[in-house]
Amino acid sequence: MLLTDERTGIKYRRWETTSPKAVLLLVHGLGAHSDRWTFLAEFLLDKDISLYAIELKGFGEEKGLKGHINTFDIYYADILRLREIISSENPGKKIFLLGESLGALVSFILADRKVGLFDGLICISPAFSNRMKFSFLDYIKIFFAMLFSSQKQFRMPFDTTMCTRDQQYRDVMDADEREHRLATARLLYNTFMAQIRIKILGSRVTDPVLFLISGEDKLVSPEASENVFAKLKSNDKNFIFYPDMYHSLSVDSGREQVFEDILEWVRERV
Repeated sequence: MLLTDERTGIKYRRWETTSPKAVLLLVHGLGAHSDRWTFLAEFLLDKDISLYAIELKGFGEEKGLKGHINTFDIYYADILRLREIISSENPGKKIFLLGESLGALVSFILADRKVGLFDGLICISPAFSNRMKFSFLDYIKIFFAMLFSSQKQFRMPFDTTMCTRDQQYRDVMDADEREHRLATARLLYNTFMAQIRIKILGSRVTDPVLFLISGEDKLVSPEASENVFAKLKSNDKNFIFYPDMYHSLSVDSGREQVFEDILEWVRERV
């Protein structure tokens, strides 16, 4: 069930166990929604891990223009508010920030801004660099839309066959009205600027970090993740590569191994 925070209006899901050893704050990617985390939640709940998942504005069941956000600062504020909720409902428990794709990009920059606020950062297929096939004309249209009509929507050049090898779940995604492939010029600009920021300024993240990277990723660049990881200043950083898996590791075939790796990493830090 999707919950709404009375104070700020943010929407989120909660999967909780009676006495959690730790809590994960989950941030989904472009075109996705908070209910995509159900597989991970079902796996971790009986391992005494609670989970909370933000519904990013512009996606899922959030109202408003699909695929749009004026600034990533709104995402950061929403995630920080959800962290406050988690902390108040789970006093003294360690909180780990986990993002996938665009959600991992947003999570990474937030962790860079708020070093030490989370007890660790997990990035699944982070969108540090794009691999989607845009034409030159597409780039021209996006550029001029940013100048004159920043809320203009563009359909992103990917489908479920590029996200997961799980045919059954592809069918679920294709039939789910919460799933869409739209992004406005403003969202694309915000994403591009975030990627440039990481490339130019690097990162101050010193928290424990886990990168989970797919080898058959057609949406983002695994090489970009390797480069960012190599420059991390954290003394506690781990990189796991899944050579045959697709972009959306959390819903791909073989996801159970990814979940096992997340569980082991979290357990070692609580």
